[in-house]
Amino acid sequence: MHEFRLAIRVYYEDTDAAGIVYHANYLKYMERARTEWLRGIGFEQDDLARRFGIAFVVRDAELEFLRAARFNDEVMSICRITRIGRATVEFAQSVVAGDTVLCLGQIRVGCVDFRAMAAKRIPQEIYMRIKDEC
Repeated sequence: MHEFRLAIRVYYEDTDAAGIVYHANYLKYMERARTEWLRGIGFEQDDLARRFGIAFVVRDAELEFLRAARFNDEVMSICRITRIGRATVEFAQSVVAGDTVLCLGQIRVGCVDFRAMAAKRIPQEIYMRIKDEC
């Protein structure tokens, strides 16, 4: 997959008392990039539930914090698929400011039945569209 990039402005609400981005917000920035990437290939989150009866949920997340972003910085949230299985998709993600890597992430999402919240195979139409992106 080519990298998907999403520009994000750091708001005051994203920062802690020291004026730096609170660590959990990097996960939010990564989630936004995955959501916008999914939208870009033709699937809205609510449509997945309504039309296909599925949702993608984070199964594993590993983050490495390297540098701090601060209030009003513009950062880029980047995602790239590293592996697709029949029920999971793995992403390499990062949040950068210019050429400086702020945070690295390895995120695995699982496909689940929206009502039962139990693992489910990725529907063929979605699987093939994602596979085309790899």
